Amino acid sequence: MFPRFADPSLPSRTLHVVATEGLAEFLASQPEALRNWLVQSKFEAGLGDLRLLPDATGVAAAVVGFGTAKTRARQRFALARVVAALPLGAWQIDGDLSAAQLDEIALGWLLAQYRFNRYRATQPEALATLVAPKGCNSTMLEAMAAGEFLTRDLINTPAADMGPDELEAAMADLASRHGASFDAVRGEDLLTQNFPMIHAVGRASPRAPRILDLRWGTAGPKLTLVGKGVCFDTGGLNIKPSNGMTLMKKDMGGAATVLGLAQMIMQLGLPLQLRVIVAAVENVIAGNAMKPKDILTSRKGLTVEVNDTDAEGRLVLGDALALANEEACDVLISMATLTGAARIAVGPDLAPYYSDDAAMVQALEAGAVAGFDPVWRMPFHTPYEPVIEPGIADLDNAPGFGFAGSVTAALFLRRFAEHPRYMHFDIYGHTPSDAPARPKGGVGQGARALLGALPAMLGL
Repeated sequence: MFPRFADPSLPSRTLHVVATEGLAEFLASQPEALRNWLVQSKFEAGLGDLRLLPDATGVAAAVVGFGTAKTRARQRFALARVVAALPLGAWQIDGDLSAAQLDEIALGWLLAQYRFNRYRATQPEALATLVAPKGCNSTMLEAMAAGEFLTRDLINTPAADMGPDELEAAMADLASRHGASFDAVRGEDLLTQNFPMIHAVGRASPRAPRILDLRWGTAGPKLTLVGKGVCFDTGGLNIKPSNGMTLMKKDMGGAATVLGLAQMIMQLGLPLQLRVIVAAVENVIAGNAMKPKDILTSRKGLTVEVNDTDAEGRLVLGDALALANEEACDVLISMATLTGAARIAVGPDLAPYYSDDAAMVQALEAGAVAGFDPVWRMPFHTPYEPVIEPGIADLDNAPGFGFAGSVTAALFLRRFAEHPRYMHFDIYGHTPSDAPARPKGGVGQGARALLGALPAMLGL
């Protein structure tokens, strides 16, 4: 169930949002008894500090602190914490707030409705809802939240229930709901239809590897999204230690995020032609698993030496990007939970991305601000190209360079994309601890930023 704003025609209560610098003015506007009670309860308008305001019938309204500009800068969606503390029913926002602040509060409120309840015997209680603030683009915010909910559900589902079959079913369902076409190539057909690297990565699993292809829209500029759908990653014969496998159900986070973005695009009916390609595999161990030092011939014809079977994501994306590049598009974007090096560089909250197109970068940075979806540009540093060339083959999937692991992985993918307007995201897809509007677990990164950037990127 995707979140929606409350019906504005129904009764609602008011949540007063008061910044620290506006506290004195707010108190002066209140009845004496309420003013005295707020002062005596030490309400100082600290960020997220909530007081319920009663009347003879119960809670009539509430006031929450909005802190200072400095405290607000330290935490996204801070007011989303109060949603669970408010009485059930509809609420409306009142306060001296900018349009961007209202958008952040509204989006955070929608995202805070998320619950992953599939495996719980008892369901959590419903939460208070929000009447869309005047002037905000409620349709856009609801679409953002819907796409994010889809992404979170896909990532949070354990690999036993979210393998290549189930990921295909989820993508086919998304296509069906929005009138899109859908196609898949599975198992041994990957070899006959020339997807050798996807086959090599996934052939050891009894759950057949596959490439999934969704198309939507018949007019407008062409956008192609490519997602890494490694539904579980043991590391293959270069097996991960047990603690390295703990979060590997999220290794299809790139696929989950492009599907979330596709949900947003189709729900909004953007005037473009969308194609979504997902390589869906499990990287597991069996007698027929690919081996270190194997050399694979890719769909593009480039040979790749496998120096680490745990660097499988760039292999499946290589074939998927080659497919994408066989058909003209205006913008090509890949998303993947690709490297630990990206996490070391920027941590779990930022989405690192690569692009050589200055106009796309400018559009994305603006979209990131508007969508409260932080990103960070990384370099396609061409002088590192020799690092990914092993000599025995055209490319090396795991160079022993020891540095810049995210950069060299991105350079590897650029060899297969070869598109002047290509952008790659090396995301994490996981919130390590509860945060406002982002419970611990799967999370989308970069999708809202891209949604806001598409009009400028594609000339919509």
